[in-house]
Amino acid sequence: MAIKFYMDEHIHPGVTKALRQHDIDVLTAQQTGNLNMDDGEHLQFAISEGRVLVTQDEDFLKATSHRGIAYAHQRTPMRQIIDGLVLIAETMTEEEMIDHIEYL
Repeated sequence: MAIKFYMDEHIHPGVTKALRQHDIDVLTAQQTGNLNMDDGEHLQFAISEGRVLVTQDEDFLKATSHRGIAYAHQRTPMRQIIDGLVLIAETMTEEEMIDHIEYL
């Protein structure tokens, strides 16, 4: 199956829009009403939905069990985040992302 992403509340909406233009399945914290949830709740939501969590919050780098985390430092250009996520979606499997952190 194709990789699906879950954007925490700090990911710029332009990233989501660009991924959707590539027909990539994306849910956002805003869309799901998950604003102001703590990190653990975001992580559990992503796991329950079978989604890779996309974040710029380095606290998630400590997580040990997840469906995958795509992490971008806060100064990472939006284009680099988009390109990295498209590459993940096109080249990796859901199984490869389990408990894996991909740095964008």
